[in-house]
Amino acid sequence: MQRHQSVDGYIEANEHWREQLIELRGILQQTELEETVKWGAPCYTWKGKNVVGLAAFKTYVGLWFHQGALLTDTDGVLINAQEGKTRALRQWRFDGSSKIPTGTVTAYVQEAMALVERGSEIKPDRSRPLVMAPELADALAADAEAADSFEQLTPGRQREYSEYILEAKRADTRLRRVAKVLPMICQGVGLNDRYRSQ
Repeated sequence: MQRHQSVDGYIEANEHWREQLIELRGILQQTELEETVKWGAPCYTWKGKNVVGLAAFKTYVGLWFHQGALLTDTDGVLINAQEGKTRALRQWRFDGSSKIPTGTVTAYVQEAMALVERGSEIKPDRSRPLVMAPELADALAADAEAADSFEQLTPGRQREYSEYILEAKRADTRLRRVAKVLPMICQGVGLNDRYRSQ
């Protein structure tokens, strides 16, 4: 996936959804949200908090409400893309078959901004126990330096690495992932650290 440096660049690169991206961007720009790029895609913030993202995929373009689970969703348009995994994030998909409802989008954005004003948010669950991927456990047992570095990581970073490996369905993919993350573990960095600083 290409990481874009500007919203204009993102829209230009997604020619199939250009019209919808421009329309949604226009709606978001009519609010007091600040436009930026995070994770290589357009993101809109309010008072330093991520409120909504804009993204194009193969079959749809969507808005990603960072605290969408707290929205009233009176129109029933929000979905959880990773049921059982994603707690706060909700998305609203547009497939190009109907007109984007400007007033409704604006109302959802305003409600999301009001959540920021109230300080309402779903915080990550940091109490979950570490479920160690067997492939990662084997690799750490065979590499004392990596094992020591892994122990120095925060529990959240340890969980990120293990879950990343466990998510792979095929054994060969899990082993490739282990090989990919071992150097990162030895450097003492987390799997998603590069995203946290954006």
